Amino acid sequence: MIVEYVRYRIDPGEAEDFEAAYTRAAASLAAAPQCVDYELSRCAEEPASYILRITWTSAGDHLTGFRGGEHFPAFLAAIKPYAQRIEEMRHYEPTPVRGTGSSVPTLYDWAGGADAFERLTEIFYAHVLKDDLIGPLFAHMDPGHPRYVAMWLGEVFRGPKRYSTERGGYHHMVRQHLGKAITEPQRRRWVSLLMDAADEAALPADPEFRAAFASYIEWGTRIALTNSQPDANPPLEAPMPHWNWGAAPPYTPET
Repeated sequence: MIVEYVRYRIDPGEAEDFEAAYTRAAASLAAAPQCVDYELSRCAEEPASYILRITWTSAGDHLTGFRGGEHFPAFLAAIKPYAQRIEEMRHYEPTPVRGTGSSVPTLYDWAGGADAFERLTEIFYAHVLKDDLIGPLFAHMDPGHPRYVAMWLGEVFRGPKRYSTERGGYHHMVRQHLGKAITEPQRRRWVSLLMDAADEAALPADPEFRAAFASYIEWGTRIALTNSQPDANPPLEAPMPHWNWGAAPPYTPET
């Protein structure tokens, strides 16, 4: 991906019309397959200064694909009156330096930390062992398995990196599924029992947390199902997955 930044200087008396023009132009960006996302910001200290940020799939997709495509004429028509107000227009490549601040809690902290995930997995595997469909998959389960899975989930939800340091990280987890030939009904039962265990373990029930939690569980179990098939050849070395809030931020009474 590539990030384009465009800096405008707009007379405050024209600000309303300028923002309205970009509201119209945004329809073209939203429809363009080369556009990932966009945002127009106005400087609080210097209201005449605006920054437009557009993330493109690549610089070529922007300069050739979008500008040569069907959505560019309408975009250009909307913002053309302000083209002479551009002070800078450049592409920037993202670096690995990125993250979030502590004003947004991690899913791990929101859930209640290690105690919450250990409570969850103890309850979950107690039900798993009694289940006719997936119980046989865990007939010879290591007594420490619930705790190991709690460590995995904790790290996935941005808690301490204990699974990586104590259990071997992603490649160790992948190896646990090789050759298991998990079926779709078994995957669905696993998900269903875990969701019930989340209720029983009193994990946060707000829609924002449960949506993010369910998102990872669906993703993770589908990956496990694929990796477990007899003809699967999954990569054994990959980064640990890390999950964030997604589309919905953490709930607060004000939102």
